[in-house]
Amino acid sequence: MALAAVLLAALLTVASAAQPPHIILIVADDLGFDDTSLRGSDQIPTPNLDALAFSGAALGRYYVHALCTPSRAALLTGRLPTHTGLQTDVIYAAEPYGLGLNETLLPQLLEPLGYSCHAVGKWHLGFYRRAYTPSQRGFKSHLGFWAGHGDYYDHTAKEGEYWGLDLHRDLEPVGDQLGRYSTDIFTEEAERLISAHNASRPLFLYLAHQAVHAGNSYAPLQPGPAIGADQFPWITDPQRRAFAAVTAALDAAVGRVVAALARADLLSNSLIVVTTDNGGAVDGVDGNAASNWPLRGGKYTLWEGGVRGSALVWSPRLPRWSRPVQRTVHITDWLPTLLEAAGGAPDRLPALDGVSQWPVLTGAAPDQDTDRTILHNIDPSNNYSALMVDARYKLVQGEPFPYNGWYSAGARNSSGLDMFALLSESPAGQAVSQLGRPVDRETADSLRRQLAVECDTERPTAAHCADGCVFDVVADPCETTDLSDTQPLLRRQLEERLDQLRASMVPSRKVPADPRADPKLWNYTWTYWADLLPDGCPQPP
Repeated sequence: MALAAVLLAALLTVASAAQPPHIILIVADDLGFDDTSLRGSDQIPTPNLDALAFSGAALGRYYVHALCTPSRAALLTGRLPTHTGLQTDVIYAAEPYGLGLNETLLPQLLEPLGYSCHAVGKWHLGFYRRAYTPSQRGFKSHLGFWAGHGDYYDHTAKEGEYWGLDLHRDLEPVGDQLGRYSTDIFTEEAERLISAHNASRPLFLYLAHQAVHAGNSYAPLQPGPAIGADQFPWITDPQRRAFAAVTAALDAAVGRVVAALARADLLSNSLIVVTTDNGGAVDGVDGNAASNWPLRGGKYTLWEGGVRGSALVWSPRLPRWSRPVQRTVHITDWLPTLLEAAGGAPDRLPALDGVSQWPVLTGAAPDQDTDRTILHNIDPSNNYSALMVDARYKLVQGEPFPYNGWYSAGARNSSGLDMFALLSESPAGQAVSQLGRPVDRETADSLRRQLAVECDTERPTAAHCADGCVFDVVADPCETTDLSDTQPLLRRQLEERLDQLRASMVPSRKVPADPRADPKLWNYTWTYWADLLPDGCPQPP
């Protein structure tokens, strides 16, 4: 892939004058639409995220995929899962496949532009051979885990009958972190990389946190040592209280990264993106207690609760946004957006599904759109698909998952906390203020109101969509009213567009688990087992 990256680098144009920004791309795992205080709720205060969003750019209409693997692949390739073969479920630890080695990842495009690229945290794009692991795919270093989830303290991943250590530095297992909280481990690694970085070269730090994904089934909700569930007495549900502590630790980690950038004198030339990978796991799914209120559904589903997420962008290179960015942004857009911000020319790259939003974020292009088509997914194995056209009309076909309603996590405004004071006193709030981008109370309150989504609380019985439903997700973001009967022509148009997109779909890479991956065969460690077998192991797909 190094040669491919060099060849692609020939398509790039390096910006001449200013040094490219340091890019910090932070991914939260399974963070729900209403799991932060960005949208007006004070149930789980997230002052550091608030400070970045309200002094930078908060995305009002942001879409992801419904599961971890497809979203992460889309983020790092700028391509849809239907074009990378990752449209079916996720990569489980014992399954011998990964994101295709023919795919070029964001660090492989940034490195020729002078970037030093490092990854910290979750991978979940395959590891059964060395070639699929992050330190072999454009990242100079990686400290983190390769599978989809794990225990926050013992750093093992348990999937069915298989159970083993899953914490690695590059290709080597890390066994000396037992009892240490993963959010702290990954934050400390990010701080170390920032502190050691030579500012004369741009930094790309991909920080993919484990939080707020549930842990192993025996302990799915694991607060950290610094912030306990007892610090959220206004939340009545004990599961939600524990979840709040995990989320608050994530927010504190973001503040620590921002403070580290300020100490290293990198913040003034940084571009920070924070995004979730998919909707929150609600109603006890995966043992978690997220909230996508008032959106419908959650993780795994193609309802808005599964595919509409939260994201923000912060940089001194951006104008101050006094309202949310209204442009419809998709997770595939990050690769071309960040590449353009770094001085590259993403329009010269072939086969991208994402589009650069850099002109919108910098104010060089209007942030309104009426023609965006977003394919949420086509999964023939589950007979499940959805797309949105004209940034408005959505077709959903199939209902393979049992939760299709709306799930509240309790009272949204019950803490009595002064949210603006928390923002102002947070590490991120203090850092952006010192850079001349302070947030005032009026702006914070206004942006929270504008980011909120309001729907009729009188919910009808969830319409079954096995045969297809059509929604206007601008007028009806909570997907309460099927338009199929009143607008049959619109439905036919959406079905025709879906068929057109289906024609470009590549076969799924999904393969069954291989018992030879069992960690007990490899010193109770998840590893690149196919490379360690005798000759004759099948080649990677």
